[in-house]
Amino acid sequence: MRTHKSKIFLLLIAGLVTGAARAEKRVIHPPEFPAGRPFSTALLVDDTLYISGQVGADLKTGQIPDDFEAEVRQCLDNIGLILKAAGMSFADAVSVQVYLTDMSLFPRMNAVYVKYFPEPRPTRTTVGVAALVGKARIEITVTARKAQAAGKSPR
Repeated sequence: MRTHKSKIFLLLIAGLVTGAARAEKRVIHPPEFPAGRPFSTALLVDDTLYISGQVGADLKTGQIPDDFEAEVRQCLDNIGLILKAAGMSFADAVSVQVYLTDMSLFPRMNAVYVKYFPEPRPTRTTVGVAALVGKARIEITVTARKAQAAGKSPR
């Protein structure tokens, strides 16, 4: 009996590993974003979207606004374009990581942030860092998962 249970357990584990290995990764790259970067803008794996860190640079000019709140809005607007391209919205975000070059900017970032993410808000980690790319003062990464329709079972 014990051997039979062990075999069943091993088959279940093998099935899970095989299923995970077969998970399809689809690149999400809105047309507004520059091409030719050494990373994917976002990857959709099954129903989960992994968004690369975004800064508050204007996608056409590459310029970062001098006003910090405008930089945060631009950063979140860029993320919004990626979410939309994946058929999602800020309501689908489950985890957010915020990187700030100056932690005294936290209250100002938060005042903009709460206008984008509806309740229940995603989990969040905010970290102070020494520097980011160029003049960026903020970088945000997001993980989102498409909510299941009522009565619909997950794949």
